[in-house]
Amino acid sequence: MKNNIAIFLFLLTTCAFSQEADSTVVFKKRVLEATEVDFLASYYKQDGVHSSVSGGIGSEKLTDIASNIVVAMPLNDDDVLTIDVGISAYTSASSSNINPYDSSNPSPWQSSSGASEQDALVSLVANYNHSSNNRNLVYNVDVSFSNEYDYTSVGFGGGIAKLFNNKNSEISLKVNAYIDQWRPIYPFEFRLGNGVLTNPAYAPSFTEWDSTARNSYSATVGFSQVVNKKTQFSLFFDVVQQQGKLSSPYHRIYFADKANFYIGNPTFISNYENENNQGAYQLADAIEKLPNTRFKLPFGMRWNYYLNERFVVRTYYRYYTDSWDITAHTASIEVPIKISDKFTVIPMFRYYTQTQSKYFAPYETHLSTEKFYTSDFDLSSFSANQYGLGMSYTDVFTKAHIWKFGLKNIDFRFNHYDRSDGLNANIGTLGFKFIVQ
Repeated sequence: MKNNIAIFLFLLTTCAFSQEADSTVVFKKRVLEATEVDFLASYYKQDGVHSSVSGGIGSEKLTDIASNIVVAMPLNDDDVLTIDVGISAYTSASSSNINPYDSSNPSPWQSSSGASEQDALVSLVANYNHSSNNRNLVYNVDVSFSNEYDYTSVGFGGGIAKLFNNKNSEISLKVNAYIDQWRPIYPFEFRLGNGVLTNPAYAPSFTEWDSTARNSYSATVGFSQVVNKKTQFSLFFDVVQQQGKLSSPYHRIYFADKANFYIGNPTFISNYENENNQGAYQLADAIEKLPNTRFKLPFGMRWNYYLNERFVVRTYYRYYTDSWDITAHTASIEVPIKISDKFTVIPMFRYYTQTQSKYFAPYETHLSTEKFYTSDFDLSSFSANQYGLGMSYTDVFTKAHIWKFGLKNIDFRFNHYDRSDGLNANIGTLGFKFIVQ
Protein backbone atom coordinates (compact mmCIF):
# COMPACT_ATOMS: atom_id res chain seq x y z
CA MET A 1 0.00 0.00 0.00
CA LYS A 2 2.85 2.39 0.89
CA ASN A 3 4.49 1.54 -2.45
CA ASN A 4 1.28 2.36 -4.33
CA ILE A 5 0.97 5.72 -2.56
CA ALA A 6 4.62 6.52 -3.40
CA ILE A 7 4.09 5.69 -7.07
CA PHE A 8 0.92 7.82 -7.15
CA LEU A 9 2.71 10.79 -5.59
CA PHE A 10 5.61 10.40 -8.04
CA LEU A 11 3.29 10.36 -11.04
CA LEU A 12 1.35 13.34 -9.70
CA THR A 13 4.58 15.31 -9.24
CA THR A 14 5.82 14.35 -12.72
CA CYS A 15 2.52 15.41 -14.25
CA ALA A 16 2.67 18.73 -12.41
CA PHE A 17 6.20 19.41 -13.65
CA SER A 18 5.15 18.40 -17.16
CA GLN A 19 2.20 20.78 -17.11
CA GLU A 20 4.43 23.56 -15.80
CA ALA A 21 6.96 22.94 -18.58
CA ASP A 22 4.23 22.81 -21.23
CA SER A 23 2.80 26.09 -19.98
CA THR A 24 6.04 27.86 -20.95
CA VAL A 25 5.82 26.79 -24.58
CA VAL A 26 5.05 29.78 -26.80
CA PHE A 27 3.26 29.27 -30.08
CA LYS A 28 5.66 29.80 -32.97
CA LYS A 29 4.27 30.99 -36.28
CA ARG A 30 5.81 29.38 -39.32
CA VAL A 31 8.01 31.63 -41.44
CA LEU A 32 6.12 30.43 -44.51
CA GLU A 33 2.79 28.68 -44.06
CA ALA A 34 2.61 26.91 -47.43
CA THR A 35 4.56 26.50 -50.65
CA GLU A 36 4.32 29.55 -52.90
CA VAL A 37 4.87 29.50 -56.66
CA ASP A 38 5.51 32.60 -58.77
CA PHE A 39 5.21 32.58 -62.56
CA LEU A 40 6.89 35.64 -64.05
CA ALA A 41 7.15 36.80 -67.67
CA SER A 42 8.55 39.91 -69.30
CA TYR A 43 8.82 41.45 -72.75
CA TYR A 44 11.51 44.03 -73.54
CA LYS A 45 12.08 45.91 -76.80
CA GLN A 46 14.61 48.67 -77.47
CA ASP A 47 16.02 50.76 -80.30
CA GLY A 48 18.88 53.24 -80.59
CA VAL A 49 21.65 54.55 -82.84
CA HIS A 50 24.85 53.83 -80.89
CA SER A 51 25.67 50.14 -81.21
CA SER A 52 28.86 49.29 -79.30
CA VAL A 53 29.35 46.24 -81.56
CA SER A 54 29.72 48.70 -84.47
CA GLY A 55 32.01 51.08 -82.60
CA GLY A 56 29.36 53.52 -81.39
CA ILE A 57 27.19 53.72 -84.51
CA GLY A 58 24.43 51.54 -85.89
CA SER A 59 21.19 49.93 -84.81
CA GLU A 60 20.63 48.91 -81.20
CA LYS A 61 17.38 47.07 -81.94
CA LEU A 62 16.85 44.26 -79.47
CA THR A 63 13.90 42.14 -78.39
CA ASP A 64 14.00 39.97 -75.27
CA ILE A 65 11.39 37.58 -73.87
CA ALA A 66 12.06 36.18 -70.41
CA SER A 67 10.25 33.89 -67.98
CA ASN A 68 10.92 32.70 -64.43
CA ILE A 69 9.42 30.15 -62.08
CA VAL A 70 10.12 30.82 -58.40
CA VAL A 71 9.18 28.17 -55.85
CA ALA A 72 9.42 28.95 -52.11
CA MET A 73 9.06 25.81 -49.95
CA PRO A 74 8.82 25.71 -46.14
CA LEU A 75 11.12 22.93 -44.91
CA ASN A 76 9.84 23.32 -41.34
CA ASP A 77 8.70 26.14 -39.05
CA ASP A 78 12.01 28.02 -39.38
CA ASP A 79 13.54 27.17 -42.77
CA VAL A 80 12.57 28.08 -46.32
CA LEU A 81 14.16 26.89 -49.55
CA THR A 82 13.60 29.04 -52.65
CA ILE A 83 14.40 27.90 -56.19
CA ASP A 84 14.37 30.38 -59.09
CA VAL A 85 14.67 29.01 -62.64
CA GLY A 86 14.74 31.43 -65.56
CA ILE A 87 15.22 31.55 -69.30
CA SER A 88 15.64 34.62 -71.47
CA ALA A 89 15.68 34.59 -75.29
CA TYR A 90 16.67 37.59 -77.39
CA THR A 91 17.21 38.71 -80.97
CA SER A 92 19.56 41.62 -81.60
CA ALA A 93 20.53 43.59 -84.68
CA SER A 94 23.57 44.86 -82.80
CA SER A 95 25.09 41.55 -81.72
CA SER A 96 24.26 39.99 -85.10
CA ASN A 97 26.84 42.37 -86.58
CA ILE A 98 29.68 40.60 -84.82
CA ASN A 99 29.72 39.07 -88.32
CA PRO A 100 27.98 41.46 -90.72
CA TYR A 101 29.81 40.06 -93.77
CA ASP A 102 27.47 37.13 -94.35
CA SER A 103 25.07 39.66 -95.85
CA SER A 104 25.18 40.90 -99.43
CA ASN A 105 24.54 44.41 -98.10
CA PRO A 106 26.56 44.72 -94.85
CA SER A 107 25.46 47.68 -92.76
CA PRO A 108 25.58 48.76 -89.10
CA TRP A 109 21.89 49.61 -89.45
CA GLN A 110 20.72 46.17 -90.50
CA SER A 111 20.73 42.84 -88.71
CA SER A 112 22.88 40.17 -90.32
CA SER A 113 21.88 36.53 -90.41
CA GLY A 114 24.78 35.42 -88.23
CA ALA A 115 24.48 32.96 -85.36
CA SER A 116 24.98 35.76 -82.82
CA GLU A 117 21.71 37.41 -83.87
CA GLN A 118 19.86 35.41 -81.21
CA ASP A 119 20.68 33.60 -78.01
CA ALA A 120 19.17 32.28 -74.78
CA LEU A 121 20.25 32.86 -71.19
CA VAL A 122 19.45 30.11 -68.69
CA SER A 123 19.74 30.80 -64.95
CA LEU A 124 19.23 28.94 -61.68
CA VAL A 125 19.32 30.36 -58.14
CA ALA A 126 18.85 28.38 -54.90
CA ASN A 127 18.42 30.19 -51.57
CA TYR A 128 18.20 28.70 -48.09
CA ASN A 129 16.76 30.93 -45.35
CA HIS A 130 16.71 30.21 -41.60
CA SER A 131 14.96 32.22 -38.85
CA SER A 132 15.63 31.92 -35.14
CA ASN A 133 12.88 30.88 -32.73
CA ASN A 134 12.08 34.47 -31.78
CA ARG A 135 12.40 35.59 -35.44
CA ASN A 136 14.92 38.25 -34.46
CA LEU A 137 17.84 36.66 -36.32
CA VAL A 138 17.67 35.56 -39.95
CA TYR A 139 20.45 34.21 -42.11
CA ASN A 140 20.59 32.86 -45.64
CA VAL A 141 22.96 31.24 -48.11
CA ASP A 142 22.54 31.07 -51.88
CA VAL A 143 24.16 29.65 -54.99
CA SER A 144 23.52 30.64 -58.59
CA PHE A 145 24.39 29.57 -62.13
CA SER A 146 23.75 31.19 -65.49
CA ASN A 147 24.89 30.42 -69.01
CA GLU A 148 24.63 31.87 -72.49
CA TYR A 149 26.50 31.22 -75.72
CA ASP A 150 29.62 33.18 -74.78
CA TYR A 151 29.45 33.58 -71.00
CA THR A 152 29.04 31.45 -67.87
CA SER A 153 28.59 32.70 -64.30
CA VAL A 154 28.71 30.83 -60.99
CA GLY A 155 27.80 32.70 -57.82
CA PHE A 156 27.53 32.07 -54.12
CA GLY A 157 26.86 34.20 -51.08
CA GLY A 158 25.18 34.62 -47.77
CA GLY A 159 23.68 37.13 -45.41
CA ILE A 160 22.53 37.79 -41.89
CA ALA A 161 19.86 40.14 -40.52
CA LYS A 162 19.23 41.16 -36.93
CA LEU A 163 15.86 42.55 -35.83
CA PHE A 164 15.47 44.48 -32.60
CA ASN A 165 13.39 47.20 -30.95
CA ASN A 166 10.29 44.97 -31.11
CA LYS A 167 11.15 44.17 -34.73
CA ASN A 168 10.84 47.83 -35.68
CA SER A 169 14.56 48.03 -36.51
CA GLU A 170 16.72 45.79 -38.67
CA ILE A 171 20.38 45.72 -39.61
CA SER A 172 21.70 43.35 -42.26
CA LEU A 173 24.88 42.26 -44.02
CA LYS A 174 25.06 40.35 -47.30
CA VAL A 175 28.10 39.21 -49.28
CA ASN A 176 28.30 37.67 -52.75
CA ALA A 177 30.92 36.41 -55.15
CA TYR A 178 30.51 35.68 -58.86
CA ILE A 179 33.13 33.64 -60.68
CA ASP A 180 32.53 34.22 -64.38
CA GLN A 181 34.11 32.98 -67.59
CA TRP A 182 34.06 34.43 -71.09
CA ARG A 183 34.11 32.32 -74.24
CA PRO A 184 35.24 35.29 -76.33
CA ILE A 185 33.78 35.87 -79.77
CA TYR A 186 35.76 38.51 -81.66
CA PRO A 187 34.59 40.68 -84.58
CA PHE A 188 34.68 38.57 -87.70
CA GLU A 189 37.42 40.56 -89.44
CA PHE A 190 39.86 39.49 -86.71
CA ARG A 191 39.36 35.78 -87.30
CA LEU A 192 41.90 34.03 -89.49
CA GLY A 193 40.80 32.73 -92.87
CA ASN A 194 37.61 34.77 -93.07
CA GLY A 195 38.25 36.03 -96.59
CA VAL A 196 37.55 39.72 -95.98
CA LEU A 197 41.09 40.96 -95.29
CA THR A 198 41.94 41.62 -98.94
CA ASN A 199 43.93 44.84 -98.40
CA PRO A 200 47.49 44.24 -97.10
CA ALA A 201 47.52 47.78 -95.66
CA TYR A 202 44.84 46.82 -93.16
CA ALA A 203 46.75 46.27 -89.90
CA PRO A 204 44.43 46.30 -86.86
CA SER A 205 45.68 46.51 -83.27
CA PHE A 206 44.41 43.12 -82.18
CA THR A 207 45.64 40.19 -80.12
CA GLU A 208 43.51 37.46 -78.62
CA TRP A 209 42.88 37.57 -74.89
CA ASP A 210 45.35 35.70 -72.72
CA SER A 211 42.75 35.36 -69.94
CA THR A 212 38.97 34.99 -69.97
CA ALA A 213 38.01 35.25 -66.28
CA ARG A 214 35.84 37.96 -64.74
CA ASN A 215 35.16 37.91 -60.99
CA SER A 216 32.93 40.17 -58.90
CA TYR A 217 32.77 40.51 -55.11
CA SER A 218 30.22 42.58 -53.23
CA ALA A 219 29.16 43.40 -49.69
CA THR A 220 25.95 45.20 -48.73
CA VAL A 221 25.14 46.73 -45.35
CA GLY A 222 21.52 47.72 -44.75
CA PHE A 223 19.48 49.34 -42.03
CA SER A 224 15.71 49.75 -41.89
CA GLN A 225 13.52 51.47 -39.33
CA VAL A 226 9.79 51.70 -38.70
CA VAL A 227 9.46 55.28 -37.48
CA ASN A 228 5.76 55.17 -36.70
CA LYS A 229 2.54 53.68 -38.04
CA LYS A 230 2.85 55.70 -41.23
CA THR A 231 6.56 56.03 -41.93
CA GLN A 232 9.36 53.58 -42.70
CA PHE A 233 12.82 54.19 -44.14
CA SER A 234 15.88 52.12 -45.00
CA LEU A 235 19.52 52.84 -45.84
CA PHE A 236 21.99 50.71 -47.78
CA PHE A 237 25.66 50.86 -48.59
CA ASP A 238 27.43 48.64 -51.15
CA VAL A 239 31.06 47.88 -51.86
CA VAL A 240 31.76 46.10 -55.17
CA GLN A 241 35.11 44.97 -56.56
CA GLN A 242 35.46 43.54 -60.09
CA GLN A 243 38.53 41.87 -61.50
CA GLY A 244 39.46 40.25 -64.79
CA LYS A 245 38.24 40.85 -68.32
CA LEU A 246 35.80 43.73 -67.89
CA SER A 247 35.77 44.57 -71.61
CA SER A 248 33.50 42.93 -74.17
CA PRO A 249 35.47 41.08 -76.88
CA TYR A 250 33.07 41.99 -79.73
CA HIS A 251 32.87 45.77 -79.12
CA ARG A 252 34.67 47.40 -82.06
CA ILE A 253 36.88 50.49 -81.84
CA TYR A 254 37.65 52.92 -84.71
CA PHE A 255 40.65 55.22 -84.18
CA ALA A 256 40.80 58.81 -85.44
CA ASP A 257 44.45 58.44 -86.47
CA LYS A 258 44.06 55.24 -88.53
CA ALA A 259 43.03 54.84 -92.17
CA ASN A 260 39.55 53.47 -92.82
CA PHE A 261 38.92 50.13 -94.55
CA TYR A 262 35.52 48.86 -95.64
CA ILE A 263 33.54 45.97 -96.95
CA GLY A 264 31.07 47.46 -99.43
CA ASN A 265 30.58 51.10 -100.44
CA PRO A 266 32.81 53.45 -98.37
CA THR A 267 30.81 56.60 -99.23
CA PHE A 268 28.17 55.34 -96.80
CA ILE A 269 30.31 56.29 -93.81
CA SER A 270 30.24 60.01 -94.60
CA ASN A 271 26.67 60.12 -93.31
CA TYR A 272 26.70 57.23 -90.88
CA GLU A 273 23.57 58.21 -88.94
CA ASN A 274 21.33 57.89 -91.99
CA GLU A 275 19.80 54.44 -91.88
CA ASN A 276 18.75 54.63 -95.53
CA ASN A 277 22.30 55.27 -96.74
CA GLN A 278 23.57 51.71 -96.58
CA GLY A 279 26.04 49.45 -98.34
CA ALA A 280 29.28 49.28 -96.36
CA TYR A 281 30.72 48.02 -93.10
CA GLN A 282 33.93 49.46 -91.72
CA LEU A 283 36.64 47.05 -90.60
CA ALA A 284 37.57 47.59 -86.96
CA ASP A 285 40.89 49.03 -85.82
CA ALA A 286 40.74 47.28 -82.43
CA ILE A 287 38.38 45.88 -79.84
CA GLU A 288 37.35 47.58 -76.63
CA LYS A 289 40.06 47.67 -73.96
CA LEU A 290 39.29 48.53 -70.33
CA PRO A 291 41.19 48.15 -67.05
CA ASN A 292 41.14 44.75 -65.34
CA THR A 293 39.78 46.23 -62.09
CA ARG A 294 36.77 48.32 -61.21
CA PHE A 295 35.68 49.51 -57.79
CA LYS A 296 32.04 50.55 -57.31
CA LEU A 297 30.55 52.41 -54.35
CA PRO A 298 26.78 52.93 -54.37
CA PHE A 299 24.71 53.98 -51.40
CA GLY A 300 21.12 55.12 -51.03
CA MET A 301 17.85 55.09 -49.15
CA ARG A 302 14.16 54.24 -49.36
CA TRP A 303 11.39 56.21 -47.67
CA ASN A 304 7.80 54.95 -47.58
CA TYR A 305 4.85 56.89 -46.21
CA TYR A 306 1.30 55.69 -45.62
CA LEU A 307 -0.99 58.61 -46.43
CA ASN A 308 -4.30 56.88 -45.78
CA GLU A 309 -6.11 53.66 -46.58
CA ARG A 310 -5.99 54.46 -50.32
CA PHE A 311 -2.61 56.12 -50.94
CA VAL A 312 0.97 55.09 -50.16
CA VAL A 313 4.13 56.91 -51.29
CA ARG A 314 7.29 54.89 -51.99
CA THR A 315 10.50 56.75 -52.80
CA TYR A 316 14.04 55.67 -53.63
CA TYR A 317 17.37 57.45 -54.11
CA ARG A 318 20.84 56.11 -54.92
CA TYR A 319 24.21 57.78 -55.40
CA TYR A 320 26.88 55.87 -57.32
CA THR A 321 30.58 56.39 -57.98
CA ASP A 322 33.33 54.14 -59.32
CA SER A 323 37.01 54.02 -60.19
CA TRP A 324 36.28 54.66 -63.88
CA ASP A 325 35.17 58.22 -63.03
CA ILE A 326 31.45 57.59 -63.42
CA THR A 327 29.12 59.24 -60.92
CA ALA A 328 25.38 58.71 -61.10
CA HIS A 329 22.14 59.64 -59.38
CA THR A 330 18.94 57.58 -59.41
CA ALA A 331 15.60 58.73 -58.01
CA SER A 332 12.22 57.03 -58.26
CA ILE A 333 8.73 57.31 -56.86
CA GLU A 334 5.72 54.99 -56.80
CA VAL A 335 2.25 55.91 -55.52
CA PRO A 336 0.12 52.78 -55.08
CA ILE A 337 -3.57 53.73 -55.17
CA LYS A 338 -5.92 51.19 -53.62
CA ILE A 339 -9.06 51.09 -55.75
CA SER A 340 -10.72 48.33 -53.72
CA ASP A 341 -9.82 45.59 -51.26
CA LYS A 342 -8.29 43.58 -54.12
CA PHE A 343 -7.21 46.04 -56.81
CA THR A 344 -4.34 48.55 -56.70
CA VAL A 345 -3.10 50.91 -59.43
CA ILE A 346 0.57 51.95 -59.25
CA PRO A 347 1.84 54.97 -61.25
CA MET A 348 5.64 55.22 -61.16
CA PHE A 349 8.51 57.40 -62.38
CA ARG A 350 12.28 56.95 -62.35
CA TYR A 351 15.04 59.45 -63.23
CA TYR A 352 18.70 58.60 -63.84
CA THR A 353 21.74 60.64 -64.78
CA GLN A 354 25.45 59.84 -65.02
CA THR A 355 28.78 61.35 -66.06
CA GLN A 356 30.91 59.60 -68.64
CA SER A 357 33.80 57.27 -67.94
CA LYS A 358 37.30 58.59 -68.54
CA TYR A 359 37.80 55.70 -70.98
CA PHE A 360 34.84 56.57 -73.24
CA ALA A 361 34.90 58.40 -76.57
CA PRO A 362 32.45 58.26 -79.51
CA TYR A 363 33.00 56.71 -82.93
CA GLU A 364 36.39 57.56 -84.53
CA THR A 365 37.47 59.80 -81.64
CA HIS A 366 39.90 57.59 -79.72
CA LEU A 367 43.60 57.66 -80.64
CA SER A 368 45.59 54.48 -81.12
CA THR A 369 48.16 55.73 -78.57
CA GLU A 370 45.64 55.52 -75.71
CA LYS A 371 46.00 52.71 -73.19
CA PHE A 372 42.27 52.12 -72.68
CA TYR A 373 39.31 52.83 -74.97
CA THR A 374 35.61 52.13 -75.39
CA SER A 375 32.78 53.50 -77.52
CA ASP A 376 30.06 51.83 -75.47
CA PHE A 377 27.46 54.54 -74.78
CA ASP A 378 26.48 52.81 -71.54
CA LEU A 379 29.70 54.42 -70.25
CA SER A 380 28.94 57.84 -71.75
CA SER A 381 27.31 60.85 -70.13
CA PHE A 382 23.51 60.67 -70.38
CA SER A 383 20.24 61.07 -68.53
CA ALA A 384 17.16 58.88 -68.69
CA ASN A 385 13.48 58.98 -67.75
CA GLN A 386 11.26 55.99 -67.15
CA TYR A 387 7.48 56.27 -66.88
CA GLY A 388 5.28 53.40 -65.87
CA LEU A 389 1.97 52.10 -64.62
CA GLY A 390 1.25 48.95 -62.69
CA MET A 391 -1.89 47.08 -61.69
CA SER A 392 -2.13 44.54 -58.88
CA TYR A 393 -4.83 42.08 -57.85
CA THR A 394 -4.53 40.47 -54.40
CA ASP A 395 -6.73 37.86 -52.74
CA VAL A 396 -5.28 36.81 -49.38
CA PHE A 397 -7.93 34.06 -49.11
CA THR A 398 -6.96 32.55 -52.52
CA LYS A 399 -10.57 31.89 -53.55
CA ALA A 400 -9.65 31.32 -57.21
CA HIS A 401 -8.07 27.92 -57.86
CA ILE A 402 -6.25 26.12 -60.65
CA TRP A 403 -6.01 22.50 -59.56
CA LYS A 404 -4.14 22.63 -56.19
CA PHE A 405 -2.93 26.19 -56.75
CA GLY A 406 -4.79 29.02 -55.04
CA LEU A 407 -4.31 32.38 -56.78
CA LYS A 408 -2.98 34.98 -54.34
CA ASN A 409 -1.73 37.80 -56.55
CA ILE A 410 -1.54 39.06 -60.15
CA ASP A 411 0.85 41.90 -60.90
CA PHE A 412 1.26 43.70 -64.24
CA ARG A 413 3.61 46.57 -65.01
CA PHE A 414 4.46 48.53 -68.14
CA ASN A 415 7.30 51.05 -68.41
CA HIS A 416 8.60 53.29 -71.18
CA TYR A 417 12.28 54.29 -71.07
CA ASP A 418 13.91 57.26 -72.85
CA ARG A 419 17.63 58.01 -72.79
CA SER A 420 19.20 61.28 -73.92
CA ASP A 421 21.55 59.52 -76.38
CA GLY A 422 18.60 58.23 -78.43
CA LEU A 423 18.05 54.83 -76.81
CA ASN A 424 14.42 54.05 -76.00
CA ALA A 425 12.70 50.94 -74.73
CA ASN A 426 9.40 49.44 -73.62
CA ILE A 427 9.22 46.89 -70.82
CA GLY A 428 6.19 44.85 -69.82
CA THR A 429 6.12 42.36 -66.92
CA LEU A 430 3.40 39.99 -65.71
CA GLY A 431 3.48 37.90 -62.56
CA PHE A 432 1.20 35.34 -60.89
CA LYS A 433 1.61 34.14 -57.32
CA PHE A 434 -0.03 30.87 -56.25
CA ILE A 435 -0.30 29.10 -52.90
CA VAL A 436 -0.12 25.32 -53.01
CA GLN A 437 -3.06 24.02 -50.99
